[in-house]
Amino acid sequence: MENRDFDRNLRSGLTELEEAGRLRRLREITGVGAKALLEGREYWNFSGNDYLGVAGDAALRRAFYERMADAGDPCWGLSAASSRLLTGNTPQYTQLEAALAEWYGNGRAALVFNSGYHANVGILPALSRRGDIIFSDKLNHASIIDGLRLCEAEFRRYRHLDYGQLEEMLARVSPGKRIFLVTESVFSMDGDVADLRVLVALKRKYGAVLIVDEAHSAGVRGPRGTGLAMEQQVADEVDVLIGTFGKAFGSTGAYALMTPVLRDYLVNRMRTLIFTTGLPPVVLAWSRFVLEKMPELEDRRRALTRLAGELRAVIRRRGFATGGDSQVVPLLVGDDHAAGDLAEKLRQGGILVFPIRPPTVPAGTARLRFSLNATLPEAAVRQVEALL
Repeated sequence: MENRDFDRNLRSGLTELEEAGRLRRLREITGVGAKALLEGREYWNFSGNDYLGVAGDAALRRAFYERMADAGDPCWGLSAASSRLLTGNTPQYTQLEAALAEWYGNGRAALVFNSGYHANVGILPALSRRGDIIFSDKLNHASIIDGLRLCEAEFRRYRHLDYGQLEEMLARVSPGKRIFLVTESVFSMDGDVADLRVLVALKRKYGAVLIVDEAHSAGVRGPRGTGLAMEQQVADEVDVLIGTFGKAFGSTGAYALMTPVLRDYLVNRMRTLIFTTGLPPVVLAWSRFVLEKMPELEDRRRALTRLAGELRAVIRRRGFATGGDSQVVPLLVGDDHAAGDLAEKLRQGGILVFPIRPPTVPAGTARLRFSLNATLPEAAVRQVEALL
């Protein structure tokens, strides 16, 4: 039987979102890479996370499938059909985790998860306990915030990239408390980067555990695409280094690098690892295949950096504010409705970019978030400039 009061409340909530310019809808979109098809029309895709063009690289996919076919590889499975601690820990997990540890090459162990969300919701609740204190950058991703909310530890948020305020907060912590610091390396909505060297110095000074989410820098920054911590030469000092396969790797899942003992502890205590079905073997094999190719993709990383610089220059020439230092390029609008109107204007001109509005970003900071792909041509950036 229909619960009319409940349904009425839901409709009222949706109406409020629509009036505020914050109503979201799912859209059916075909294609990954530089182009996407929406409602029968082709667009330049400025909203995906296929940073290196791997997900849209048909030749790379063919090479992967041909290798498996030639080798008679048994990893075609489309389901693990079990959690990793039962029968879902297929050989492809072992192979991928060994390859990740070798890629970073600092004696760390790797652990693969179903997604970056699984990682961020699971790691902090597993490692922290009542009486601990966690310090989190105020603009950390929602998945980190959700992980904090599941912790029994107290958490405090410091102003975005304000390490002076962070140190003031750290200095007030009572002796004997365990301290955790958690940050993104490249921030997903502003495209700016953390100074991990400062955070490492604070970690040493206050005896903290440092957790860094490299979702938007893995594959893109650092030597061989190993991320910002490697670029800033502090990876050995990061206690848990998280990366994702769902962006620059063009795959699915996530991973973390840590000491072997920390890995063993998470295997025994991390609920989002223990109580979920493992990833399909074919997905794990594809992630390992792409990982092998990462050192060869330096030209794409350079192209991505060049495109980002050109787009930031375009946005400023057109009188809009932007910021950051990565392949994530915000165009700040402010008003929720105005951000939606500008996104629609660009879509009418063949540019697929969506408005980002609260609660994803703070109130009054609605924006367009251009998420670049190394295979986008410069003509696509010029098209954006003509429409702004």
